[in-house]
Parts: sequence; C-alpha cells; structure tokens
Amino acid sequence: MALSILIDWFPYLFSGIVLTLGLVASALIIGAGVGLPLALGQVYGSLPVRSAIATFVWFFRGLPVLVLLFLFYFGIFPALGLDLPAFYVGAVVLGLWGAAYQSQVFRGAIQSISEGQMIAARSLGMSRFQAIKSIILPQALRIALPGWSNQYPEILTESSVCYAIGVAELLTRSSQIVSQTYVTMPIYLACAVIFILLSYAGTSCIHMVEKKIAIPGFGPGGS
Repeated sequence: MALSILIDWFPYLFSGIVLTLGLVASALIIGAGVGLPLALGQVYGSLPVRSAIATFVWFFRGLPVLVLLFLFYFGIFPALGLDLPAFYVGAVVLGLWGAAYQSQVFRGAIQSISEGQMIAARSLGMSRFQAIKSIILPQALRIALPGWSNQYPEILTESSVCYAIGVAELLTRSSQIVSQTYVTMPIYLACAVIFILLSYAGTSCIHMVEKKIAIPGFGPGGS
C-alpha cells in the first residue's frame, strides 16, 4: 500500500525535489557571488571595510537559518517594500547565510597564496586589481574548492527549513502527501532517502570537478 502511494504521488514529490535543487543552486550562486567579494574585502580592504564585513559574517553565522528566514520574510523585506515570493526569500537568505561561511573559505585560500606573488606582479607593472584577477584568484579558487564544496550538503539540509515560510520544497511536499494519505513513516522515510541521494550525487559531482581542476602537487586536491 505504501509503495503504491509513493508511486501515485511521486510526480508531486518530484516537483518538491526540483524546487529544493533550485533553492540549493540559487543559494550556492548567491553565496559565491557575495562571499568572494567579502573575502577580498577582508584581505585587501581598509579597516572600515573589514569591520563592516566582519559584522555581516558575525550576524549571519550567529543566527539560525529559521530565525533569518522569519526576519527577512516577515520583517526586513516588507519594511523595504519588497513583496517577494517565499522561494526567492529562501534563496536569498540561504545564499547570504552561505556567503558568510564561504567568505571565510575564500579568505583562507587567498591568504594561503604567498605575498611574494603579489610583490612580483606589482614589480612587473601590474596594478593590484590585475594581480588579484590574474595571479591570486586563479590559484585561490582551486584551493578553496574542497572547502567550498562542503556548502552543498549544508545548504541542501538547511533548505528544508524553508518549509516554515511556505516554500513548496521536498519536505513541504512530503508533509502535504502525509496530510492527504495519512501514511506517515513511508513518506518521510522516502523524503530522507531522497535527501541522502541528492547529497551524495551532488558532492560526488563536485569532487569530480575538484579532481579535474586540481593543481598537481599543490593544495588539498593535488597529487
């Protein structure tokens, strides 16, 4: 009976999987897009810039994702006159939360590059921006990838918290199926298995990319 229910409701459950992956992909893009400039600001910025970034990181790392979701969905965005759908709020919050952690991964990778490379680039006539873009970042991003890849399973699991603001992700769909069928354990067990499979598949793909672009003999992925 439970199996037939899962088969009948799988298209509905699949739509939740698609939304979950959409949340994760959006959050990873936002996290990297915000986290990398934050890392550069922490390493090369002035004292006021570093202080502002430290406050951002402290705020988003210091609060649970659920609290952040409520703050932005019921408070900050409405106060700014923004009436965003729950999905976009979830993606932005997860992205900013991830950016706070990713910025530290990128910062560590940038600081692992010898200062002598910056000095050598400047002595060749490069500006600081050119040296960062052409010399520092290509190496730092490769070094950061193993640490950055940990964000995928973390954001994947945290995406289930978006259930609280009505995002129709995997957990939400599972709960709605339970409320319709009154079959509890098989549905939630299937939900758990899907999360595990998504986590394994995603991390495996990222590790393949990591090995492909690793610098031989240099950094965590080198051989």
